[in-house]
Amino acid sequence: MSSTHEPTRSPNIWDAPDVYELENQAVDRAGVLESAMAALHPFEGADLVDIGCGSGHHLPRFAALGCRSVIGVEPHEPLVSLARQRIAGIPRVEVVGGLAQALPLVDGSVDVAHARWAYFFGAGSEPGLRELDRVVRPGGAAYVVDNDATRSTFGRWFSRAYPGYDPVAVERFWARQGWSRERLSIAWTFDSRADLEAVVRIEFPETAADGILAEHEGTSVDYAVNLWHRRF
Repeated sequence: MSSTHEPTRSPNIWDAPDVYELENQAVDRAGVLESAMAALHPFEGADLVDIGCGSGHHLPRFAALGCRSVIGVEPHEPLVSLARQRIAGIPRVEVVGGLAQALPLVDGSVDVAHARWAYFFGAGSEPGLRELDRVVRPGGAAYVVDNDATRSTFGRWFSRAYPGYDPVAVERFWARQGWSRERLSIAWTFDSRADLEAVVRIEFPETAADGILAEHEGTSVDYAVNLWHRRF
C-alpha cells in the first residue's frame, strides 16, 4: 500500500479480474482463515469493513456470517463497479470508493477491519494502519492476511520469483506495529488445471510461471499464510 494518497496498482486483479475471481474461489475452501478470525472476534453483530475489497468476493460471505453491516472499500473504480453488482440486493452491505490511508468512514464506526493481501509487504502501509486506530472501536479487531514465504509449496514459489521479499523484515515490521501473528496452512484448490495455470500466470512473472507449471502437476497447491491481527 502506497504511503501517498494514491493506490498501489495491483496488476493481477486490475488487469485480469475474471482470472482473479478463479483464484478467490480456489483459496481456502476449507475456511481456515474465516475460523481463525471468528475465534479472535465474532462476526455476528459486528460492523465490518473490508479494505481493498476488490470485486467484492468476500462481502456476501461476511453478511451471511451475521455481520450487522458490511462496507467494502476499494480504490479502483472498475472493481468498485463489479463489487456493487455483486452485492446488489443484499441488505446492510455497501461498497464505496476510497483508500486504506484515507478511509471514507467516521471515527469509531467498525468492530472488525479485514484486509486480505491489501497490505502486502508491510512497510509502507503505516498510513493505513493509522486509519485503523481511528475507525475501529475499542474492543474491535483488525486482520491482515499475507503470504508466508518461509514454508509451503506456494511460499517456495513466491520466494524464488520475488527474491527481494524479506520475510524477516516483514515480521519485524508487524511486531513494531504491535500486531500478533497466526501461521496458517490453507490451499489453492482449483476445479481444473486450466484454472490453476491461468492464476499462476497472473501471480508470477512469465519465466517463473513457466517453471512453476513445468514442475507442479495437478490442481491443488499447499499454501502458507500469515494472519496478522490486533485488538483495539
